[in-house]
Amino acid sequence: MKSALIIGAGQFGTHIAKRMEEMRCEVMVVDINEECINDIMDYVTNAQIGDGTNEEFLRTLGIDNFDVCFVTLGRHFQTSLETTSLLSELGAKRVVSRATNDVQMKFLLRNGADEVVYPEKQTALRIATKYASENILDYFYLENDIYLYELKVPREWVGKKLSQIDVRKKYKINVLTIKRDSEVLMPSADTVIEANDVAFVLGESKDIQKTFRL
Repeated sequence: MKSALIIGAGQFGTHIAKRMEEMRCEVMVVDINEECINDIMDYVTNAQIGDGTNEEFLRTLGIDNFDVCFVTLGRHFQTSLETTSLLSELGAKRVVSRATNDVQMKFLLRNGADEVVYPEKQTALRIATKYASENILDYFYLENDIYLYELKVPREWVGKKLSQIDVRKKYKINVLTIKRDSEVLMPSADTVIEANDVAFVLGESKDIQKTFRL
């Protein structure tokens, strides 16, 4: 069972806390606002009123005992930066901090964050990409420019076996699954593509865009 410390009980922090609790993690939430703590108390393992920039307070939490520490104070950047730095200094195993712009992201990474999330930008990019083409149903960024796209199959694929299309060799991408009506298939080389199939494709963005002419 993993354990998490979340500093900041706003909407973003609350969503993380509730989801991790649903996944049977031990979750402690800290916020300086008593009302926020009262609102989230029933959904987490523990919650405390406290200041994330107070080193002595953080020491009492046993920072090095948590598998991950989240700093979700995106609107209060100075506080977020100080908290991130303190968590790192106190031996946090992993610090994930929220940013609201690129400059904040750079400073957080330089001051102790192991990872920075930028939900507004990530959501905007996802929505823009999804609606930029009729063929894109959804997409997810993994890392190192590797993406997972959910796409309608090209017309020229219809009626052909995956071995004939040979996307791995020709286009350097992988078709992981095929969604056909309500069924999800694990395709083989002999799987024949049908007109309404939806492919889940893994690869670099440039290769996927070239293959599907996005």
